[in-house]
Amino acid sequence: MKKVELEIIALSHSVTQSHSFAVVLGEVGGTRRLPIVIGGFEAQAIAMALDNMKPTRPFTHDLIKTMCDTFEVELEYIYISKLLDGVFYSNLVCKRGAEYFEIDSRTSDALALAVRFDCPIYVEESILQEAGVEADASEGTEVTPQEETELAKLTNPEMPVNLSDMTTAELQQALQSAIENEDYERAARVRDEMNKRKKNT
Repeated sequence: MKKVELEIIALSHSVTQSHSFAVVLGEVGGTRRLPIVIGGFEAQAIAMALDNMKPTRPFTHDLIKTMCDTFEVELEYIYISKLLDGVFYSNLVCKRGAEYFEIDSRTSDALALAVRFDCPIYVEESILQEAGVEADASEGTEVTPQEETELAKLTNPEMPVNLSDMTTAELQQALQSAIENEDYERAARVRDEMNKRKKNT
C-alpha cells in the first residue's frame, strides 16, 4: 500500500449536499486534489484552527488535544485508508512512549485534529486515483478568490454581508466583541475580512 501526503487547500460549501461543506486536500508536491464532504461543525472546527483562533472555552477537538498533551499521547499522522460507498474512513496513528496504536475516526474529526497537532495527512494511493481530481498546475496551493469567498461564508451564512463597509478599527472592535461573547462564527467572518484587506495592501 502506498501512502500519499496531502495538505488542506481550502474549505468551501459542498456543491453536492446542502447544509454541508467540502474540505479540499491537495497532494504535496503534486497537482491532484481530494474533496471530502464534511459537516458544518467540523468545517467550523477546521477553519478556526487554520486561522489560529483560540476559543475562550475549549471546543471538542481542542479538548481532545489538551487531553492528549496531558497524558503524553502524540498524534503522529492521520491516514485516510478506505473509501466505501462514498464514505471516507480514517485512522489516527498515535504514539505514547515507544508504543504505537491506531484509533478509528471520522475523516472530518481526524482533519480537525491534524490541524491542531500540526501532523501529516496521508491517503491511500488507490483512493486518490479513484476520488481525486487533477488541478491546473498553475493553481499551486494558493486558495482561489472563489474559495476565499466560500470560506468566508462557512462559519455564519446568516451574518449580514456588510463587513466590507466597516473601517479597520470597527472590524477590530467587532472581532474583540465576538470573541468575548464566544460568537466564533461571527469572529471568523470578521477575521476573514481583515486578512483579505491585509493581502490587498
